[in-house]
Amino acid sequence: MKVIGIIPARYDSTRFPGKPLIDIAGLTMIQRVYNQVNHASSLSEVVVATDDQRIFDHVKSFAGNVVMTQKDHQSGTDRCAEVINSISCFDIAINIQGDEPFIDPQQIDLLVSCFENPDAQIATLVRPITEIADLENHNKPKVVLNKKGEALYFSRQPIPYFRGKNIHDWLANGPYYNHIGIYGYKVETLKEIAKLPLSVLESTESLEQLRWLDYGYKIQTASSNHINDAIDTPEDLEIILNKYFRK
Repeated sequence: MKVIGIIPARYDSTRFPGKPLIDIAGLTMIQRVYNQVNHASSLSEVVVATDDQRIFDHVKSFAGNVVMTQKDHQSGTDRCAEVINSISCFDIAINIQGDEPFIDPQQIDLLVSCFENPDAQIATLVRPITEIADLENHNKPKVVLNKKGEALYFSRQPIPYFRGKNIHDWLANGPYYNHIGIYGYKVETLKEIAKLPLSVLESTESLEQLRWLDYGYKIQTASSNHINDAIDTPEDLEIILNKYFRK
């Protein structure tokens, strides 16, 4: 099983323009992500997929593997599909968030292990919810699983709804899971889902994975307790610097 890790990297972030090139204690965010991902033993190759010449040139400057992609992609999945359509030697593609400078390489290996099941088409990670604040946070999507660990549904609302219980008691009657936004796809499945039109469920919740469920694809999950530190805003950057570098 030959696996490629793809790191989509856009310059034109609405909340934090130029985010991949921000300095984090002497290294840019995209270089930190790239370095971390290269420690995943399951990957045969790692590549940054960007639409910006500045990011392209910077990745080249630290001898990273990078490809230029179109600007009009609506999601990281679409950007990954463009990369995979230009090559033919991989079985699995992993879509890795470019804004998590301290991503745990073992999470990537865990995700790849989902494809030891030959029926797995798409895979992603989940984390058990232990805090009520995470359950109620609409920016942290929740997921309900079946007995096989496959995703039944994703929502920004707390799910499943526990009838007859106060929400502050739900976690004691769990389990409840947050979704971790890293995906793996069989290459042929990635090519197929990139062609699917927008679905009603996806547009309602603004969660692209609902499109795949809506069209009948199965999403296998694996559970990780690692807490990922993503940088979406300048305020997030300050939190990261204080956590790791300003002791």
